[in-house]
Amino acid sequence: MTIRGILVVLLVGLLAPAGITAQEPIVPLQLSLSDPGARSMGLGGAFVALADDATAAFSNPAGLVQLARPEVSIEGRSWSYSTPFTERGRVEGLPSGFGIDTVEGLRRATSGTTLSGVSFLSVAYPGENWTLAFFRHQLANFEFSSETQGLFGGGSRCCQTRFWDQRVTTDLDFVTYGLSGAYRVHERLDLGFGVLYHQTSLFARATVFLWDEDTLESFFSPTSFLPSRSLLSQTLVSDDSSWGLAGGFLWRVTDSWRIGGVYRQGPETDIVVEATAGQALDPGVAPGTVLGRIPGVAIDLPSVFGLGFAYRSPDGSSTVSFQWDRIDYSRITDSPGLEDVVVDDADELHLGGEYVFVRSTPIVAVRVGVWLDPDHEIRATVDEPLLRALQPRGDDEIHYAAGLGIAFRRYQIDLGVDLADRVDTLALSAIYSF
Repeated sequence: MTIRGILVVLLVGLLAPAGITAQEPIVPLQLSLSDPGARSMGLGGAFVALADDATAAFSNPAGLVQLARPEVSIEGRSWSYSTPFTERGRVEGLPSGFGIDTVEGLRRATSGTTLSGVSFLSVAYPGENWTLAFFRHQLANFEFSSETQGLFGGGSRCCQTRFWDQRVTTDLDFVTYGLSGAYRVHERLDLGFGVLYHQTSLFARATVFLWDEDTLESFFSPTSFLPSRSLLSQTLVSDDSSWGLAGGFLWRVTDSWRIGGVYRQGPETDIVVEATAGQALDPGVAPGTVLGRIPGVAIDLPSVFGLGFAYRSPDGSSTVSFQWDRIDYSRITDSPGLEDVVVDDADELHLGGEYVFVRSTPIVAVRVGVWLDPDHEIRATVDEPLLRALQPRGDDEIHYAAGLGIAFRRYQIDLGVDLADRVDTLALSAIYSF
């Protein structure tokens, strides 16, 4: 496995869960770039032009000036992942009809995982025309496991190719700490800034196997993933940190109309990649011997630019908000200079609405939202059948969201849900003002 090969393997799996290549395993990861807060979630993420609670410390620091009293915010989330991967099938050619080689085309399966934890914490302290806030936000909490076996190629019944079978596990935790500040430069214009400290924790392993025996019958049979038939393992490990900057603005054009914007610099993480010999591989060294190691692959993760507007009715009961986010996913493949794979930048579109029963005690709010998550899977750019099959262009995904909020004099409780094909998210947050 060459250094370039390991890099391709790493980056192809970074955002787009896939399957395996002919000779090299792919480890899938999944990042989330959504804003914190159950209220923001219920609005479909269209929050940059509102940013009127303590979660603004991350989503748009300029909004912090709107806080009248010190606030403490906490949020818990539950993520239910359905991560697709290539399970078996035909890379090219027609099935031979022998054993498990009966499937035309590729067959996909999903890895289901449910995780939960504290996803956001913040403390905000307002002054006369300024506010400072400290926060912790969990950008990713992801686990994955899969088994891929029975990928065949070849164009005739006599000459078939079976690519290596693969077992993968991944555990990713990505947390951002930040100090945000905001200042009111004009009665209708607020500016905000933030200093971000990112921590990445990753452990992922992909092991490729031969079929159980060196016989024709076993060649067309299911694999038991026997340790004695393991060929090669690839391990990705990161325990790294980096710094970044953020900035935002909030312009109250009129009493009803607002425009907001934010920029968050993407972090950089160094990932150590190792390839070790399996028991079935005989490179002249003992099983478990490190065959190749890259001490630190520097990967630039996406930056985000968001721009939005919001309308609130004069009585404060109705709000409609829209947000456009530009995410430069291309940094992932551009930073190490890869040419065989590419990922497109994405333009997310968020739309949300809120209705508040302002005369109720306590005040109750209901929210709905929808947003477009464009395809940003890493795909092959070379005319190689296996790479084209396992690294195709992906699909756009629509997220549907809803939420409920209850506000008392000093505290507020919000519930939000975001539903999509690959991940369903449930959030419960609370804000207490002193």
